[in-house]
Amino acid sequence: MLKDADRKVIWKILAASVGVFILVYLVIVPPSEMTLESIIEDVDVNQVKHPMGHIEFLPPDLNNTLPDISKYPPQVEKITSNYIEIFSSPEKAGSGTDGWLTEVAEDFNNAGIKIDGKPVSVRLRAIPSGLGADYITSGKYMPEAYTPSNDFWGEMIISKGVDAELVEGRLVGNVAGILLTKSKKDELERKYGAINTKTIVDAVANQELAIGYTNPLASSTGLNFLISTLYAFDKSDLLSDKAVAGFESFQANIPLVAYTTLQMRDAAKSGFLEGFVLEYQTYLNDPDIRHYNFTPFGVRHDNPIYAIGELSGEESRILNEFVKFSQQEKYQNLAAKYGFNGFEEYQSEAVLVSDGVIIQAQKVWKDRKDTGRHNCAVFVVDVSGSMEGRPLNNLKRSLIDGQYYIGENNLIGLVSYSNDVNIDLPISKFDLKQRASFVGAVDELQAGGGTATFDAIAVAMKMLIDQKAAGPDKDPNLKPRIFVLSDGETNKGHSLNDIRDIVEDLGIPIYTIGYNANIKALNAISNINEAASINADTEDVIYKLSQLFNAEL
Repeated sequence: MLKDADRKVIWKILAASVGVFILVYLVIVPPSEMTLESIIEDVDVNQVKHPMGHIEFLPPDLNNTLPDISKYPPQVEKITSNYIEIFSSPEKAGSGTDGWLTEVAEDFNNAGIKIDGKPVSVRLRAIPSGLGADYITSGKYMPEAYTPSNDFWGEMIISKGVDAELVEGRLVGNVAGILLTKSKKDELERKYGAINTKTIVDAVANQELAIGYTNPLASSTGLNFLISTLYAFDKSDLLSDKAVAGFESFQANIPLVAYTTLQMRDAAKSGFLEGFVLEYQTYLNDPDIRHYNFTPFGVRHDNPIYAIGELSGEESRILNEFVKFSQQEKYQNLAAKYGFNGFEEYQSEAVLVSDGVIIQAQKVWKDRKDTGRHNCAVFVVDVSGSMEGRPLNNLKRSLIDGQYYIGENNLIGLVSYSNDVNIDLPISKFDLKQRASFVGAVDELQAGGGTATFDAIAVAMKMLIDQKAAGPDKDPNLKPRIFVLSDGETNKGHSLNDIRDIVEDLGIPIYTIGYNANIKALNAISNINEAASINADTEDVIYKLSQLFNAEL
């Protein structure tokens, strides 16, 4: 027989065990069982009305949105008073296997080359081809020479009135390519024969291939792919009704146009894509993607070099000496070691276009890339106390200036949050009235309180789901997007762990834009569905947002 004291001990043990079980169940199990609806039930959501704001009809001047050139410090600095500056695409003016032109420039500067008895040198600055073109066409910063990845950028700046002259059509060889999984490549070869741009275009249009490419307003490979696609539909006129209609049917089946190459590669590695586009030199130097099959397409990326503006006789001679120096066998062998000069037998698949056709092709892409489907985005804005002052002022400027790059056919909403969540602007077509309401709501944002970031994201997801399912604008083909503008800190409401599975299951990309931010925390949000994260410093955030919104909205 158990004594009363023994019974009390046993009951205490049982009670403690039950307590531990309940504690484990409450703490560990519920997050995995949380639904979007159960999270929303815990959130205080307020509908807030704002007066319309005043909008201008012209976007910010490009000169004012570009960062100061010091944002891109020289990769190689001049060592003499007589010199020229060269803008170069980063894949050849970086470091390591991306440092071919860097090594050429360093050796050139150390070679003791003289012109008219005076020592000369070069300054080399690594800048993406599209960004370099923007500096030059805006006049904000003019180098003496410019070497983008391919000829399209040179033709573009010339068509915009820049005094640019081709000095050398090829510094070093490279090609753009379509990367396909082996199984998909074999499947397409059985049906279509050889893999080329036309094969890819037809397979995408027939919903047989899920492929991604990079933003053609900024990426050399993305621009090449756009031009090649239009060319595949009409070789005689890239801007004909036939070419544009063909592009629309093709683009309707493209799941991803990536803001960055990294974003696109992450999507491919996750199994989301069966193919994507990339330069051969980058492909060759990345073992993580070598299991894809590479097929060259479009025009070659032979890294031409242009003289910019009216160079003096001395500047022209320095540039010519540098080009000649780079063509020595020693440096061309080094280029091959670093992955360049491959696919030498490949000839450009499409003709080089000029006379403003490239600019018009980019406009076709911007205007027609979402024909037949609507992008729907909710901007989620942090107005907690930690955003007070400069961070919130910069955020408001970002949205007011950035809205010029959002097309009117998009559906846009606005949510702000601190301790609780405000719906400042319900989702609606971004026409003149909605645009003015957006600006008015942003103007009235004020900081204070805690930071319930994930409550606000949950509300935004619910808004997107409701928009897709019901109402006069319901659209089963809606492309949902969330843009979170924050410093990245969270101290109220639900956690990332509470909503991670929900975000992943819904597949809604969440782009994050950080202001004086915990970038690591914001990256964790964006990485769930391979979206981009921007560190929005005060100087170039508008330019960054223009590139992001052009790609996504």
